[in-house]
Amino acid sequence: MKSFLFLLANLLILTACGDKNKDYIVTIKTSYGDMKVLLYDETPLHKQNFLELARSGRFDSTIFHRVINEFMIQGGNVYEKEGTQEPQEARIPAEIVDGLFHKKGELAAARQGDRINPERMSSSCQFYIVHGKVYKEEELTVDQVKLNQAISSMLQREGYDDLRNQFIELQQAREFDKMSQLALEYKDECERVMNIELDKEFDQSRLEAYTTVGGTPHLDDQYTVFGRVVEGLDVVDKIAAVETQRGDRPTQPIHMTIEVEAVRKKVITKKYGYIYADSK
Repeated sequence: MKSFLFLLANLLILTACGDKNKDYIVTIKTSYGDMKVLLYDETPLHKQNFLELARSGRFDSTIFHRVINEFMIQGGNVYEKEGTQEPQEARIPAEIVDGLFHKKGELAAARQGDRINPERMSSSCQFYIVHGKVYKEEELTVDQVKLNQAISSMLQREGYDDLRNQFIELQQAREFDKMSQLALEYKDECERVMNIELDKEFDQSRLEAYTTVGGTPHLDDQYTVFGRVVEGLDVVDKIAAVETQRGDRPTQPIHMTIEVEAVRKKVITKKYGYIYADSK
């Protein structure tokens, strides 16, 4: 069934475009500037759905309703604009593709949590753009949960009073990032004292992206990534930095309008560096 839906969505996309040598560039217009987005062929159901919403104008006048700096900017809730609730049957089957991950600027589908949505089906309209942060290599290649547990055990031993007090002070100040960094500084000693191995495997391409461009690696393989911002990452930065209120909602509404343009693939490759699978 899923393969049938994949083929059907691909056929609809090609039919709508009318030219297999062309693809779409989507422009998300905001008061902070424009973001140009490319949608992936590897996620045809999400691509077709997004294009239909954009062409119909349903995205226009929706807002970025949830903004978290160094995490993501989320918007596109057409049902909130229309004063209705999103029907469960409108959700899109997950298209979680190996190789598509949450580096900065990636476009992904919001969804309900695993407890009530174990199949990880996507919202039919809400999307988010990854902001994230740049990570140090050891933050990704060390099992932080296992390290924290080992550090906690090590601190119960004699000779670690000063270090234990440092952790207590950071915890009381709610400086959790600094606690993690301090734990990483003592990783080698912890491995020696506790006789454990704390390294973990991490995909090299993802490691390179997260330590240079940045992103939100903890979301990987859980949400459908279906596009990327190819121009306008500075706009993502600007929106991510706005003042927010309860529920991470911007204090001042950030409205959007979305336009779709068919562009020759060769032009997209030349301008944005995106290489299509059929041209490799």
